[in-house]
Amino acid sequence: MDLGLKNKLALVTGSTGGIGFAIAQGLLEEGARVIINGRTQQRVDEAVAKLNSAGNALGAVGDMSTAAGAAQVVARVNAVGPLDILVNNVGSFEVKPLAELEDADWEAMFQLNVMSSVRMSKAFLPGMLERNWGRIVFIASEQSAKPNPVMLHYAMSKAALVSIARGLAESTKDTGVTVNSVLAAATWSEGVEVFITKMAHSQGVAVETMKTDYFRGEAHNSLLQRFATTKEIADQVIFLCSANASAINGAAQRVDGGVIRSML
Repeated sequence: MDLGLKNKLALVTGSTGGIGFAIAQGLLEEGARVIINGRTQQRVDEAVAKLNSAGNALGAVGDMSTAAGAAQVVARVNAVGPLDILVNNVGSFEVKPLAELEDADWEAMFQLNVMSSVRMSKAFLPGMLERNWGRIVFIASEQSAKPNPVMLHYAMSKAALVSIARGLAESTKDTGVTVNSVLAAATWSEGVEVFITKMAHSQGVAVETMKTDYFRGEAHNSLLQRFATTKEIADQVIFLCSANASAINGAAQRVDGGVIRSML
């Protein structure tokens, strides 16, 4: 299937690893030019080197948790050309109960997970509307709808993304621009692997056992009964970025493995 992405210019924030890297790779394989973002030059250079075999990958260094870092990325993108596709992927997660959360924890999560997306969307949506074509996808989470009580600051940030995406979609009426969010399942990425490995070591069990037990406890509603792969999440995102997804706008697309127990 031709997804109509050849020569489109895409920015995937936080794409030196994990879901972002998989999205970037998929877009490159579809013929898009993709700007890879990370906080350090070394990480960006390493990711670009790995991805160049798949297509035309470029780098944009910038700490997306700050206004200055975001502005640095915007300037780099504008130097390359008009942006067609924006994937607001960058983010972090943390397990910490409410009693242990300080104001700084909430603020840090909000700045990286939410304000990075706000700044990028503000920078690039007007140009998309002017050119009458564009795709913006926010990487949210199943926790947007099913918040974990020991990850409330993370769940808050992901719920905010769904709200922002839907609100921005309202400004795209009668245009070729779409704005959607993706409610991603728990995904086996580098960050999750580190987290699960630490948990396994602290409890004296094998990592594979911990991976399985995760879905017998906290995430027991999962119909998938395993972590999603980064490619499984990326495939849905890439479709939403495509010309073929022109009728999908303002949606919160679930790729949650059935964790959210709801028909709608």
